[in-house]
Amino acid sequence: MDVLALIMPMLALLQASGDVTMIGVGIAAGTAVIGPGAGMGYLIGQTIASIHRQPEAFDQTRTLMFLGIGLVEAFALYGIVFALLIAFVL
Repeated sequence: MDVLALIMPMLALLQASGDVTMIGVGIAAGTAVIGPGAGMGYLIGQTIASIHRQPEAFDQTRTLMFLGIGLVEAFALYGIVFALLIAFVL
């Protein structure tokens, strides 16, 4: 299925309504969710593999995993804030 054939009617509708900033909001919010989601999945998967290989290092590995999750989640929140700024301030 041609993706461009699906996007063109939506773009025409947005241009007719005059609200083209919503395209930027969608792109900002989408990338803000997709990137950290993939990063968090990779981080948790590697942590599980590490704990499986070396169970005695569970406490240290778990602590580092939660630190990494916090940092990745901060990037997602920054992206959502930028999307809201585009939607309501600009």
